[in-house]
Amino acid sequence: MPLYADLFRSMERARWSLADDVPWDRFDPAKLTGEQALTVKQNAITEWSALPATEMFLRDNRDDSDFSAFMSIWFYEEQKHALVLMEYLRRFRPDLLPTEDELHAVRFEFDPAPPLETLMLHFCGEVRLTQWYRRAAEWHEEPVIRHVYGLVSEDEARHAGAYLKYMRRALERHGDTARAAFAKIGVLMASGGRGGKPLHPTNLHVNRSLFPNDTVQSRLPDPGWLERWLDDQIRFDGECEQRVVRAILRSLSALFGEPFETVRDLNRFRKAGRAGAGETRATP
Repeated sequence: MPLYADLFRSMERARWSLADDVPWDRFDPAKLTGEQALTVKQNAITEWSALPATEMFLRDNRDDSDFSAFMSIWFYEEQKHALVLMEYLRRFRPDLLPTEDELHAVRFEFDPAPPLETLMLHFCGEVRLTQWYRRAAEWHEEPVIRHVYGLVSEDEARHAGAYLKYMRRALERHGDTARAAFAKIGVLMASGGRGGKPLHPTNLHVNRSLFPNDTVQSRLPDPGWLERWLDDQIRFDGECEQRVVRAILRSLSALFGEPFETVRDLNRFRKAGRAGAGETRATP
């Protein structure tokens, strides 16, 4: 059953306006530090990387026109995230506005990867971004950027819900192959925080020929900003990470009809072969 039309209507109803729904006139310069403004720039450039991700999705899903049509919504809204963050800088810190070269640096070709694994990666990425941006809104004191991060976080949550619908459809179409792919990536993404590295599609290696500059984060003006932002600035601690893990496990529990209280439960399910025998290669 095609999903694009229903998703278009629901997201159209929820869509916010750059001109009318951001309280630009409430800006308080005394509540924005240089350190905070720099993180807005880094996030703006990171959001711009929806461009190569969309090119990847369209290339690797040529046989799925419905999902490819949904990319028109996802791409539009993700690029609007970059735009609203850049508009904030243009108005209030024009010296930090990303250059065209800085934006273009994050547009590079991703290696082909199995569509089911990529779908799950991006579902988990949206879940994680929802929580990161909520925390960013709490960290900032300046009212306009707090509001902006709130809007962006709500969009990311809706995107996760849309990807989950496509995951459910994939289970109906591909059965055990989809179940295996989702369980494998679910274990990877829900375990990421344990190793001290926050896993998100923008900091995974995606082009072997460009290694080590083959992640979005590696091509930013400050490649090390993400860990500092999470650890020292917005303080995305273990309790915050657990919200991400619980959301992933809760979604897979509903999807598979199996209760997963911990990542170990999901990993046992995967290793026992109950996720299906048709496992495919994980995205690098």
